[in-house]
This record gives sequence, C-alpha cells and structure tokens, in this order.
Amino acid sequence: MTIFAEHDGVNPVVAEVVRSGFTESRHRGAVAGLAADGTQVISVGDTAAPFFPRSANKPLQAAAMLRRGLDLEGELLALAAASHSGEDFHVDGVRKILSGAGLTEGDLGCPPSWPLDLETARRLIARGEGMSRIRMNCSGKHAAMLATCVLNDWPTRGYLAPGHPLQQAIRHTAEELAGQHVPATGVDGCGAPLFALTLTGLARAFRALALAAPGTPERRVADAMRAHPEWTSGTSRDERLLMDAVPGLLVKGGAEGVDAFALADGHEVRAGAVKIDDGAHRGRTPVTVAALRLLGASVPEELATAPVIGGEAEVGVIRAVSF
Repeated sequence: MTIFAEHDGVNPVVAEVVRSGFTESRHRGAVAGLAADGTQVISVGDTAAPFFPRSANKPLQAAAMLRRGLDLEGELLALAAASHSGEDFHVDGVRKILSGAGLTEGDLGCPPSWPLDLETARRLIARGEGMSRIRMNCSGKHAAMLATCVLNDWPTRGYLAPGHPLQQAIRHTAEELAGQHVPATGVDGCGAPLFALTLTGLARAFRALALAAPGTPERRVADAMRAHPEWTSGTSRDERLLMDAVPGLLVKGGAEGVDAFALADGHEVRAGAVKIDDGAHRGRTPVTVAALRLLGASVPEELATAPVIGGEAEVGVIRAVSF
C-alpha cells in the first residue's frame, strides 16, 4: 500500500462535513504515514512543509525531560505529556509533581484558563471560582518542566525562554527524534517555546518513541501515555477513546488541527501525522482514523466519523475524504 497525492502547492480536501445529505464544508490538509520499516507510504498534500505541531510536541518534550533526570512514572508521566481537560484528578496530579520539587502553583508559567472539560468548568463557575493556571491544559507539562529545572539546578525563573538550558535540551531531543533541524521557533498558547517540524519528521519522532527499547526515556513516555490515556487528554476525549479501542496505539493531538500517532504491533511500529490547513479540530480524528486504517489498523466504525447535529437529532457526519 502506497498513497501519494500530488498537491501542486495546494493541499487536497481530506475531510468534509455532510448535513442532510449535502456537503456544506470541506477541510484541506496533509497526511504523512510511515510503514513498519520507516519508509513513507502515505504522502497526501505537502508533508515536507514546516509547521507548528502545537501540543503534539509534548511527548517529545517529556522524553527530553526524562533524559535530564526527571523521575516520573505512570499517570504523572502521562500528565507531563498531556493536554489535559482540567478535571480534578488532573489538578491533583499537577500538585503532586509541583510539591515533589518543592514548588507551588504560583511557579507555573502557563496562563490562567478554564478547564477544557465543560462539566468541570460549569461546576467551578457554580461555586464562584474563576480561571486558574493549574486548570490550564498544559499545566502538567509546565510542572514537569519546573521539576526538571530544580533537578538540574537550572533557574526556574525564565524557564520558558528559548535560550534556557531546559528548552535547548528539548529542542535537541525533538531534532534527534524527528531526524531534522528545527527550522523555526514560536511561542505556544501556553507560553512555552514551540519548535516547528514537518509532518514526516513528526511521524518519525512518534515512531521513535514507540520503537525505543523498554526503559528508555522515549519508551517510558510512550508506555505511560498508552497505559493512562485519560491522563494525557480526559475522560471523554477522542485521544482516550482511540487508545482504549486500538491496542498499541499512541496518539497525541495538538491545536490547529494536528494529530500524531504511532501504532505498535509486536516489534513493528507504524506512524503518521495529520494537519488540517484551516486549524479545525473537527476533521482531525476522522482523518487520523482513515490514515490508521490505511496502515492496517482496525478502528471501530463509531470513531471514524463525528456527528452533525440538527435540532436535537443527528443529521449528518464529519468524515474523511478518500485519499
């Protein structure tokens, strides 16, 4: 199986929104997929163009921190690589990471935010609470970054500066795992440095995480995320549902329509990455499922599409376009 779709400078339509039998919206994008031997067998759109993976970079950041001595396992390691929903158990975990390093919520450099979980947000509002840094979806990563600084005697103040030793270590790890130079650095929504990669490079990095030997920093991150997907996202998020449904799957979403994944089957690992051009998250999971299926994964049909609602009824679907 080899899928190459020419793009002539414009990425193809990869997802569509169908309402009442009528296609009302279309999303263009790009998809990269790697076979078990690492060769690229899916190249839809421009997979060599640099882009910001956003939170799909978090597993790479977590691996870099473990390389620098961060000692987290299980749920707390998954939380370090998470875009969590701000549920109470996520907040408890962030506090554990901070307290273990002698730090408090006041040390977090991420901005105040409402939790992504709507029920949790409603409950906070009902009891008169406001936004907080610890409920922000990146607070687990920030707590782990601060703890890594403490372990290495690096200053915690200014830990988000691109030139800080922590961020330089993260950049080096991202480049090594992706097998390419970072061509641009930006600022993520949480304030942390954001390193650009290509879709092919991001897929290569995720394959490296899942293919690494047991006990290595890379494999520890992959194993923790797969074992505790509710900690890397939330109790009802797509990433958790996918990892629960597909044995051996590691998947991490990012803002602006990004997904990256690796699928381990014995000693073989396939991998891929998705970017929706217009940043719409609604097309992300259907396209990811389509890519997984092309790479040989068995994914339940209920995860292949998302519902379109009219009134109180389901009147259509958001689905991947064949590529």
